[in-house]
Amino acid sequence: MTIDRLEQPHCENSDALAASFSASYAGVVAFIAVATEGSFARAGDRLGIGRSAVSRSVQKLEAQLGTRLFLRTTRSTTLTREGELFYRNCHPGVERIVHAMEDMRDLREGPPRGQLRISAAVGFGRRIVAPLLNGFRARYPDIAVDLLLDDRTADFTADRIDVAFRDEHLDDSRLIAKQLIPMPMLVCASPAYRRIHGLPRQLEELAGHSCINFRTASGRIFEWEFKVGGRTQKFLPASTWSFNDNELVLQAVLDGQGIAQMAGYQVCEHLRAGRLVACLAPYAPDDRGHYVCYLSRLQLPARVRVFIDYMSSAVRALDLRCATGLIPMPTAIPRETREPFAAGIA
Repeated sequence: MTIDRLEQPHCENSDALAASFSASYAGVVAFIAVATEGSFARAGDRLGIGRSAVSRSVQKLEAQLGTRLFLRTTRSTTLTREGELFYRNCHPGVERIVHAMEDMRDLREGPPRGQLRISAAVGFGRRIVAPLLNGFRARYPDIAVDLLLDDRTADFTADRIDVAFRDEHLDDSRLIAKQLIPMPMLVCASPAYRRIHGLPRQLEELAGHSCINFRTASGRIFEWEFKVGGRTQKFLPASTWSFNDNELVLQAVLDGQGIAQMAGYQVCEHLRAGRLVACLAPYAPDDRGHYVCYLSRLQLPARVRVFIDYMSSAVRALDLRCATGLIPMPTAIPRETREPFAAGIA
């Protein structure tokens, strides 16, 4: 007896829950349309379906609820008392659903608005993305921007990221990666450093220079990359300085403290102005490219679409293609002088 008494409320609750869900959404929508229009035919016109389809949906709903909702004659359709009660209870909920669907359509098709969460590597985000956001916000004032600077790879799902800027193509089948600009890696020094120490012309000469390294978010030292014998190889030079911030690496190079391998976007204006000089051009690695990444969707929200379009145009307008014509090309280095060092690269 005790077990029966304990189980009975649970069964009754389950039955009530099942009954509430059994009233189909299509039937409720048809009922609301008929109650609003006062006619099955006009309700069908509003919903874009035939009168008979509306009638079947309402009849099914009445059968599920076990009550008559309309009094129907050849001339009029009116709500029963039960129908009036059901309409008062259902109408606010259906309106909220309709408004929610309209809001989603507006976010995709209407004037861009809403929250936009962006991820970027610290150096690129600080130097390139952040300065362009003022222009974006001026054009789209209804979009709130949340910019996260982090050298770690963005987790689009866990971090609720809409758009990410990253070096190199991210190996994720869920993402669309659109290249914004080239991103050559350039070994640079200041003119003052060159006057005192000269510049390396061969890779093995790096051991005789003060190298400045970048420490990544994971704590490891970022390896320099070179193209040796047609293959990209990595090298970790002994350093006199290391920083976990790209801007500090750049400043140390500008101050004449040593040489470093840095991204083209970071050093472009300094190369043009003569504040930096580049070297080791014959060993320059393949261009990584810098990408804007976003989740693959058939229908991008308007706020995401306009941001990608705006930033693609704005970043390209900065003219960050600085490798061509700025790097002095030393004379070709004989093969026999390259191989000993190449064999020792990690």
